[in-house]
Amino acid sequence: MIPRTFAPAPGWSPDGHRIKSEIDYSRGPEKTWVYGGLRVRDGQQITMAASSRNSVFYQQFLQLVEDANPTGEIRIVTDNLSSHNSVSTRACLEDHPRIRHVFIPVGACWLNLQEGW
Repeated sequence: MIPRTFAPAPGWSPDGHRIKSEIDYSRGPEKTWVYGGLRVRDGQQITMAASSRNSVFYQQFLQLVEDANPTGEIRIVTDNLSSHNSVSTRACLEDHPRIRHVFIPVGACWLNLQEGW
């Protein structure tokens, strides 16, 4: 192995390994959910923070997407989360015919651009 002749990048230890930290995973009222969308054509992105991951906040996010795209059809590529396909979301989409969902197959999360973003 060739010795380093330059300082490691931020987030890496002097011996060339990534610095790891404990994962603090829990659910509770102090959590913040982030909704995000990416317009692939030009890279425009939309994000929205919410206190819960439910149909009400998802529908608010869809309204932001629609406001950011005032003309043309809108295709939302999404996973099969219950709030994306709930009765109230389907009813909301009836009032917004420009928005259409394209659901990715179950178990294919790598197709969801939001996961990598």
